[in-house]
Amino acid sequence: MGRSSKKGPYIDEKLLKKVMNQKSMGKKEPIKTWARASQIPPEFVGHTFMIHTGRAFKEVYISETMVGHRLGEFALTRTFRGHGRVVKRVVTKT
Repeated sequence: MGRSSKKGPYIDEKLLKKVMNQKSMGKKEPIKTWARASQIPPEFVGHTFMIHTGRAFKEVYISETMVGHRLGEFALTRTFRGHGRVVKRVVTKT
């Protein structure tokens, strides 16, 4: 179940303030954040975020197609190392 439409999208206030500050200064440095649940508003487009994965920070560049999604969707927390391998067993008779 999603967030109520009358409340509007959840956007971390500190994060939005940092983006607006960078826009006014004209800088494009990566912004470090732990706010994975924050939705991406149109103001974030063109900025780079360092999103925490629980262990490290992953650098993510925000594009127009990402608007409306959550920041955590683009910084995966688990590394897929493949499914189990098939191992042939050699049967020896004694």
